Amino acid sequence: KFIFLFISEFGCPMQKIIHTLFFYLICIITVYTQSNGNVLLILVDDLGYGDLSMAANPYLKTPHLDSLSGKSVRFTNFYVSPVCAPTRASLLTGMYHQKVGVQNVTNGFEMLDPNALTMAEILRKVGYKTALFGKWHLGEYYPSTPNAQGFDYYLGFKTGHTADYYHPMLEENETVHRFPGYITDILTDNALDFIASAGAEPFFCYLAYNAPHTPLQIDSSYVTPFLAAGLDERTARVYGMVKNLDDNIGKLLSGLTELGKASNTLVIFMSDNGPISGWQVPQSEMRYNAGLRDQKFTIYEGGTRTQCFWYWPGKIEGKVVEDVAAHIDVLPTILDLLEWPDHHKLGMDGRSLLPSIEGRHKDHYYFQRYDLQSVGSTDPYPGGIARKGDWKLVDGKALYNLRADIGESRDVHAQYPRRYKKMRRAYEHWWQEIVSESDLMKRPIPVGFREAPKVYLQPHHALATGHLKFAGRRGLLGEKIGFHPSGVDGDWVVGWQTVADQLTWDIYIQEDSWFDMGIIGEQWEKLPKKVNILIDAKSVGALEMIHDTQDILGKNRVFLEKGSHKVSVKIIDTLSNADIILNALLIKKVD
Repeated sequence: KFIFLFISEFGCPMQKIIHTLFFYLICIITVYTQSNGNVLLILVDDLGYGDLSMAANPYLKTPHLDSLSGKSVRFTNFYVSPVCAPTRASLLTGMYHQKVGVQNVTNGFEMLDPNALTMAEILRKVGYKTALFGKWHLGEYYPSTPNAQGFDYYLGFKTGHTADYYHPMLEENETVHRFPGYITDILTDNALDFIASAGAEPFFCYLAYNAPHTPLQIDSSYVTPFLAAGLDERTARVYGMVKNLDDNIGKLLSGLTELGKASNTLVIFMSDNGPISGWQVPQSEMRYNAGLRDQKFTIYEGGTRTQCFWYWPGKIEGKVVEDVAAHIDVLPTILDLLEWPDHHKLGMDGRSLLPSIEGRHKDHYYFQRYDLQSVGSTDPYPGGIARKGDWKLVDGKALYNLRADIGESRDVHAQYPRRYKKMRRAYEHWWQEIVSESDLMKRPIPVGFREAPKVYLQPHHALATGHLKFAGRRGLLGEKIGFHPSGVDGDWVVGWQTVADQLTWDIYIQEDSWFDMGIIGEQWEKLPKKVNILIDAKSVGALEMIHDTQDILGKNRVFLEKGSHKVSVKIIDTLSNADIILNALLIKKVD
């Protein structure tokens, strides 16, 4: 038996306590019996619906995932968001991602509202050991970080991708160091170590693999068979990474059995979005995806439908479920399976899938809105879908019967005007609720928490003006390539030429305090004069480059009042060359 004493807070900001106060009042002391089931949530990155042999892929053999799917509850109409971070936000909170501050994958729109209640926080509060292995992608700044959002242990990276899959630099809680080996293997091995260390205590292990996301780094032994089959290099590398992923899933499930935990562990497998075969390539150039239309970044089935398996031997019976389900439903379903009382009072947008698992079919609406070009907009379109039963409304314009037309090639809204209008009204009503309950503006970077005195302001969270450009290791294999108009995680800033070139961050200071500042970058010693630092468009002095975080002590010290500020970096003189690089701006709260 567990006794729930909702008297202490969740170890989070006061707003979160207020947000869940109604639940505390209902469940001050609740006593119930439960099975102490463990939870292993496996999320993979950019895996397409057709990237498994059980989906009739003509090239891939994925025996371990095929075996898992065959004995699991398999949802064949399972939806996620078209891109990474929104899916992760909905998965961990049971909420539509806009409501918890996440709308896109970069530029500050990927930061989880720290007041959102996460799966890890809920389970940790009732005695679970919690850990995240792999990709977070819900914020690089405290308190939107794994350890601040309910994870006792964290090994991975906070950004949307990492450039090195071999011998990667990974964060272990708040310490960064290099790990030998291949990243997928590293994450699997450490997840098994965590599961073993849990002993008799229940655990929640969130294993967020970054394969088969770019860069497509994988040993040639995995790639060669697919090249020999006549596939292009990109597809061959993706399939090689999927094959390695399948090997690791086999190792993971065998490890659960060897540790004696398989019978008491709920295993969930899914992907965060659809596949990508290149930026805006035609359908004919996309890799096999079981007949689904389009790919990642789009609201068509190829971008949003993923494989989803639920396996718990002796607890849920393996079967195929055609009911519409989604990422927002995962958390309430887990709580239902763990016999959490009154979890519906948490106010999640998702609903428990237990009725579907038990064969009690019921149609309900699922909605979604995502459009890369209109992030932050309050308009209902473009990027909107409504799904109910066999029917899907796209962008308020097209209506498809997916049972008859899985490829979304025949718009039938003219043949079914009443259904079309009803679904459009339902979608637009839902979107108005989202707008009224969400802050769609980009959130400023939090600075000055005592728990996180050092903050590295990343280039992709800044506005660049003048000649400045974002560069990064974004090539197919992780090599340096081209420029990005607004920056993505891991980028640096180049093109410093004139006094008009400026990089500006929006920050929020938690309390009045003194701060030291310094630039982390390359070639800044070539500047004839120091760099200017501006606070709210007013110069507060010259800024120096630092080579080590200890160098910052006592340098570039400024006093900042609590509240919102704009922090800018600009050069003082025109340069004859522009090869200097800015990697980050470090701001350190002075004790």
